[in-house]
Amino acid sequence: RSTPAEQAYDDVVSLASFICDTPIALISLVDEDRQWFKARLGLSAMETPRGQAFCAHAIVDPDRVMEVPDALQDSRFVDNPLVTGDPGIRFYAGAPLLTPSGAALGTVCVIDKVPRKLTERQSEALQALSRQVVQLLALRRANAELELVAKAQTLRQQQLENHQRRRLVRGMRRHHQRGA
Repeated sequence: RSTPAEQAYDDVVSLASFICDTPIALISLVDEDRQWFKARLGLSAMETPRGQAFCAHAIVDPDRVMEVPDALQDSRFVDNPLVTGDPGIRFYAGAPLLTPSGAALGTVCVIDKVPRKLTERQSEALQALSRQVVQLLALRRANAELELVAKAQTLRQQQLENHQRRRLVRGMRRHHQRGA
């Protein structure tokens, strides 16, 4: 499900764009029907159908960066609406977001409108950024779970305090009734 923009993820796409010298960088998450962008730089779209998603191809081989030097020369993408129309993708590189169990959630990817290749150091940096995104996602999830536990504990504490007050009031009534 789509979530609001967060500075930490926006920083990652800014770094990816800078390191790889591309006008477009994304953190894309892929589900059954679509890919949606947790963070984006240089692209206005919030999501695309999964069938058009370069990232859906990248997560098939999650152990490496998938690089498409020229989408017009790649049979998988030559007819893709993202290549033939807006934004006119020519170059794509995506580092899969892998959970500790090995599930690929999406990618940190960079896109250009001209053919090109990443250097080995750029490719390694893209992989490092993808590992950081997975850590951020895990920390956000753990934090959300802790917040739920804290709320449940606060509610339980309030229930206990209310129960104690009711017992105290009942006890005081019984004491007054005996004394009267």
